[in-house]
Amino acid sequence: MNNATRDRPATAAQVGADANEFENLHEIVRKARDRLDQNAWDYIVGGTETETTLRRNRMALDEIAFRPRVLRDVSQVDASVEAFGRRLRLPAMLAPVGALETFDPGAAASVARGAGAFGAAHMLSSVCDPGLEKVAKAAPSALRIFQLYVRGDDAYVQDHVERAIQHGYAAFCLTVDTAHYSRRERDLAKRYVTAGRQRVSGQTFQMALDWRSVKLIKDKYNIPLILKGISTAEDAKIAVEHGVEWIYLSNHGGRQLDHGRGSMQVLPEIVDAVAGRAKIMVDGSFCRGSDIVKGIAAGADLVGIGRLQCWALAAAGEAGIVRMLELLEDEVRRCLGLLGVNRFVELDTSYLHPAAPANPPHVLSAFPLLEIAPYRY
Repeated sequence: MNNATRDRPATAAQVGADANEFENLHEIVRKARDRLDQNAWDYIVGGTETETTLRRNRMALDEIAFRPRVLRDVSQVDASVEAFGRRLRLPAMLAPVGALETFDPGAAASVARGAGAFGAAHMLSSVCDPGLEKVAKAAPSALRIFQLYVRGDDAYVQDHVERAIQHGYAAFCLTVDTAHYSRRERDLAKRYVTAGRQRVSGQTFQMALDWRSVKLIKDKYNIPLILKGISTAEDAKIAVEHGVEWIYLSNHGGRQLDHGRGSMQVLPEIVDAVAGRAKIMVDGSFCRGSDIVKGIAAGADLVGIGRLQCWALAAAGEAGIVRMLELLEDEVRRCLGLLGVNRFVELDTSYLHPAAPANPPHVLSAFPLLEIAPYRY
């Protein structure tokens, strides 16, 4: 596809037709690559510096094999779970991503509507258009969570908590691992500055963030609090001591600290530290149904979908989000049935086993068939 074709906006009817044609996730990723220019593509596939953390995220998932059980009645597989008082079709949350307008004009509103139409959770980044109020208006019935980068004082934080409560967000998320910006060298090499970074001010407030702010929110507001960016047992224990309801294990898809651990490598120590006193979210290269199953079997309650969400949005907008979730659901249901269980509550770590990865880890290594995706568009 040439650049002129790539830059031409599709009509809603065309986008819907495109989404219906996708028979596997490979096709969604490949369509996104065709539609995005190099800057937008590198923004989403890249990590920080050597991209070691990014690769370790994928490697940590690929180092886990399944131990299936057989001769069980798996004729009633149900992939749904309960979270935040709602029934979700999958234990999946569309993770907060800044500058979603890079991939679709509807940005976070398109994602939230797609998540709501399917029956999944959506977490809105505070550095994403069209903003807290407009996303709530666009998807009033969706399970919506708001995530904040701190760019002001206590009054700034409280204002965002109150607005989230007022507009029906199910929980409030504070990101705690971005005290300093990382060096994303794919962008630096091209002197490309993303829309999100062009808008940023007040970074010193994020640098100064500490446990006092967590206590302030917990003492004053009655809304479930999530801390995003916890990556050690020590910090998970402190969070629980502060009454935090959800621990969000995340390394920003390898886009913050280089040479970190893969999320699935960290998850067992977080599960042990929390000891059932809080719920757990996890993200980091989760992009197949089997990845979701591994995350839940290892002790997470919800799995965040980041890059795959962006590819689906770029491929076909809101309809692409719905179709991506449908394909993930199909993969999850088949995986559960082949493991010998009908629902997630039956899973535990006995279904997992250490194994050597079969492929070198890479941001696209979960999609080894990209070159043979013969769909029409």
